[in-house]
Amino acid sequence: MPGTRPVPMGTGRFRRYRAGVPSRVLRGEQMLGAAAAVVGLVGVASALTPEFANRYDVVRGVLPPGVPGAARILALSFGLGLVWLSRALARRRRRAWQLAVVLVAGISLAHVAKGLDVEEATLGLILLVALVRFRKRFDVPGDPGSVRPLLSTTAAVAALAALAAALEIRGFEHDRWQDALVGLTVVLSARALYLWLRPVSDRIRQSAEERRVVGQLVRSHGEDSLAFFSLRRDKNYFFSATRDSFLAYKVVAGVALVSGGPIGAQEEFHELLAEFRRVCHARGWRLALLGVHADLLPVARAIGLRAIKLGDEAVVRPAAFSLEGRAVRKVRQSVARLERAGYSFETVSAADVDAELRAELERVSDVWRGANAERGFSMAMDDPFREPETVFAVARQGGKVGGFLHLVPSAQGYSLGAMRRDPATPNGLMEYLIVETLAWARHTGADELSLNFCVFTDLLADPEGRLQNVARDVLRACDRVFQLERLIHFSRKFSPEWRPRYVCVERLSDVPLVAVAYLWVESLLTPPGPWARRSAVEV
Repeated sequence: MPGTRPVPMGTGRFRRYRAGVPSRVLRGEQMLGAAAAVVGLVGVASALTPEFANRYDVVRGVLPPGVPGAARILALSFGLGLVWLSRALARRRRRAWQLAVVLVAGISLAHVAKGLDVEEATLGLILLVALVRFRKRFDVPGDPGSVRPLLSTTAAVAALAALAAALEIRGFEHDRWQDALVGLTVVLSARALYLWLRPVSDRIRQSAEERRVVGQLVRSHGEDSLAFFSLRRDKNYFFSATRDSFLAYKVVAGVALVSGGPIGAQEEFHELLAEFRRVCHARGWRLALLGVHADLLPVARAIGLRAIKLGDEAVVRPAAFSLEGRAVRKVRQSVARLERAGYSFETVSAADVDAELRAELERVSDVWRGANAERGFSMAMDDPFREPETVFAVARQGGKVGGFLHLVPSAQGYSLGAMRRDPATPNGLMEYLIVETLAWARHTGADELSLNFCVFTDLLADPEGRLQNVARDVLRACDRVFQLERLIHFSRKFSPEWRPRYVCVERLSDVPLVAVAYLWVESLLTPPGPWARRSAVEV
């Protein structure tokens, strides 16, 4: 906010928070989650192995025919269910606890009914007592918005079960119909369980007042080159108590993805992140900070997050860039070729884009994108025309737009938000645009131009060990979709400074889900088609 003086960041000023680092010792709910997994695995193993003959004879003599066999199937099903629920229990989900109580009681009875397995039943009863004893620990609510679809899904499952029972009573025999009913029931049951257990959803709710405050903070305190991208309309905002700092985030698949890091008064960053972490826990979300600058790592670690290097940001200094020398020979040739072809360069602020130019820019963007979703979350704008101080660097031939760059302001200069060109234009147009943009940025006094954020730069360049070599081969196989290596090679043409960026998570086991959520929010998992533009925004 105006009048707030930024405080230099460093490791020393955060040492006093080390006592607040969350303990790595297992909590009670984590131990109960692990115990549920053990009871489930024991149940699965017991259901898949033969019973003791003397005990089985006792059960078969007491219970009606078919009951021991049905109990074996139930023990197997309930055991698998407990293994599946164990993670949700460890995260204190109330609905997971409710379902676990039912499954533990059921599996204990099933163990007795299938073969008088007293040992397995006793293990289940001990867990049941512990779950009831520590029930108050499971205080994370489910999603209230899931009640209506859950009721309709449950009704559909009940209808299918009734239909199957009616067909069985009437002696209807048709394997394909029976298989179809069973398969559909399994799918709908899985859907019902997902709805029951999913965490609280979080719709995008940006008020005009929030956007006003965020705009002021970004423009006055936006030190990070990613700060301006917080102005996207598909992010929620979490403010400090004073509203002098905030963070931008979006919840995808139960993961709260924070874009970059906090923005505003730096002395508030620790408490802001710690409070947001508490909110995430209360709502059952996992927490991940994306594209974190190295300066923020002491704060992230102080609240118990683990940092993993995600990649490097390619930053070019306009004053130091030159087309002289062998290292930039190909770039120099591309620029000369485009100039001979009659291309010209201009910059236009978003505030000065008229209807005709906007139509041309949108045409180029649509042709470039094709049927694919509009990508970007951490380092792209959802609407390049909305913020008036953003700049379009445009290449024309004979008055017709052939390509453009979209630039957003940063404290040190500009960050590149989008690159677009008409596929009919000559190769090298992007190199021409960047070289001309660097010359323009040098003339305006900009210190830096942030080109791209390249993930897995170390892994793709110099893998260590067999596992990393395999990972590199997988990434290269996916390069046609993600274009990771191509982006790195393109950025290297301009001899940038490589600045590390990190992803911060609470535990390493969260990484797979965080990776999927990150790919989704960046629209890298959105299939091409007419729904691509919509699904890229509405997750």
